[in-house]
Amino acid sequence: MSSEMPDHDPLAAALMYYKRGESPPRDLEKRAVKASLAVLAQRAPGRSVEVRVPPYAAVQVIAGATHRRGTPPAVVECDARTWLELVAGLAQWHIVVADGRLRASGERSDISSYLPLEPPLDQGNGSIG
Repeated sequence: MSSEMPDHDPLAAALMYYKRGESPPRDLEKRAVKASLAVLAQRAPGRSVEVRVPPYAAVQVIAGATHRRGTPPAVVECDARTWLELVAGLAQWHIVVADGRLRASGERSDISSYLPLEPPLDQGNGSIG
């Protein structure tokens, strides 16, 4: 990672790669996705909607009917770049849904009210890392 990449903030670092037209290192992208999903789970506790960002992670969020087995009643799924751009406020929910970069199905699957994830993104140091 070059000296201009903020290694303490995986979201910012991944976004810098995207801005330059490059793919971030897989481990960096994975850390940014997992950390941001953890923040979402803290801010929207529950188990009625599953948010999937393959191949890195999935979390269950939003209060309501608890999901235990099989396909959840509500699913949100997108690639890592789309997710991180939503988290950072660089993409808009309705646009990524309309153009197919994000799939949202089922009751309560519109989680746009939780995005972007405004700072601080963790408990303490203001980053998601």
